[in-house]
Amino acid sequence: MNGVSVDIDLARAWVQAIAAAVDQHKDRLTQLDSAIGDADHGVNMHRGFSAVSTALDGFVPDTVGALLVKAGTTLISSVGGASGPLYGGAFRAAGKTLEAPTATPQEFAAALAAGLASIERLGSAAPGDKTMIDAYAPALAAFRQQADAGATLAAAALTAADAAEDGLRATAPLQARKGRASYLGARSIGHQDPGAASTALIFRALAETAAAR
Repeated sequence: MNGVSVDIDLARAWVQAIAAAVDQHKDRLTQLDSAIGDADHGVNMHRGFSAVSTALDGFVPDTVGALLVKAGTTLISSVGGASGPLYGGAFRAAGKTLEAPTATPQEFAAALAAGLASIERLGSAAPGDKTMIDAYAPALAAFRQQADAGATLAAAALTAADAAEDGLRATAPLQARKGRASYLGARSIGHQDPGAASTALIFRALAETAAAR
């Protein structure tokens, strides 16, 4: 790892860091979801990323993309509700763009963009709808801006994580227009979106993993 590219070891460490973060924060994710959803987001995410950790144990991919596709496929098969298809589809879409053992920050930005496009397509949501997109879209924009400016992976990932957390906080005053929370109408106002919260965890895990290399 040279501080510039994403390699297979870093991708594996990132996914393991996501699993650890979800384990640490699963109760908070469930509390957020109990306010405006089914109260199962923490449990579902924990189940999914625990399954991913198991699936990747001993798995020897030849590309960064193969590892991410494996993670995504496992999420789809192990997570109930919307989280499995949305996150699993995003990891699979991202992975399919990465066909080499390493990826530059710009190539990784393109992979993240493919992941967001998958979420938007499946969830039929847009920024401002009070969904995970409200954390993912600003994180992607921040990462891409940094990557295009020649920043290191760690710098780009840190900026993206901060943007995702800003996006998460910005969901609180929004009224949900998609998903289970949309059924609550104005009662969804005042609560952070649980999907945006888990998305922020994913980008923070990337920043911490990149910083450690």
